[in-house]
Amino acid sequence: MSQNRDGMRYPSIDQLVSKAKSKYKLVVGTAKRARDISKGAKVLVEDPNSKKNIGIALEEIYHDKIIVSDKNQAD
Repeated sequence: MSQNRDGMRYPSIDQLVSKAKSKYKLVVGTAKRARDISKGAKVLVEDPNSKKNIGIALEEIYHDKIIVSDKNQAD
């Protein structure tokens, strides 16, 4: 069975929430990572499906390149 890898539909929200344990943590972690990417951080997935920073951050989380944790860390 092939996955639809079209834009924000890949990876699915269900797959992503299971990585972060809550939608809130997923949103915050993704936003922080997307901000890092926009500031020039190295992209950790080869040939990302998405061209936008937020989509790339979601793909990194899905592929366990970025781990969303419970720790409060200053920017």
